[in-house]
Amino acid sequence: MKPLLTREHIAERLADPLALARAAPTFSDDAEAASLAGGLREAAVLVPIVWHDATPSILLTLRSERLTAHAGQVAFPGGRLERGETAEAAALREAAEEVGLDPRLPVIAGQLPEHLTGTGFRVTPVVAFLDPPLTLTPDPGEVAAIFELPLATVLDPAAPERRKADFRGRLREFWVWPHPEHLIWGATATMLVSLARVLRD
Repeated sequence: MKPLLTREHIAERLADPLALARAAPTFSDDAEAASLAGGLREAAVLVPIVWHDATPSILLTLRSERLTAHAGQVAFPGGRLERGETAEAAALREAAEEVGLDPRLPVIAGQLPEHLTGTGFRVTPVVAFLDPPLTLTPDPGEVAAIFELPLATVLDPAAPERRKADFRGRLREFWVWPHPEHLIWGATATMLVSLARVLRD
């Protein structure tokens, strides 16, 4: 069984301005306020596509409950850029620190439009291919679990669900992706929606 998309097709979509325009820069409800309050800090995440022969998938992490920010939430490996660092270099460095991913292994496919967060970050998602088998060692201080979401789910227009909830006295809307064990929402879910919009026909 062949995957729904080839690597070449994915790389072409990530280099196509028309495809990228379908996933214009995204932001959380408070991103504009955060930017006005003192500027945005640069960050990057790695969006790893694990290239299983028939069923490619997206690698995700569950953040440790020990963390002071976004504890217990699903995330891509990533973090803020260091001085003079590119988004690609930061994404690879953070993935090495968080899940023990050898930075020589990912094959960079391209980047998605940036995402602005309510916590004051401008995040660049860096998409890369990974060939299994992988030997990963999560940092227990940062990562509680590593898991995968099938690429077929990301490509399914019916998969993501739009939900509403009260948060700090405000009604907010957010994306949620289906998974049997983990709640995929927030910035990670939004970036997955961006990926889906770029890759879908």
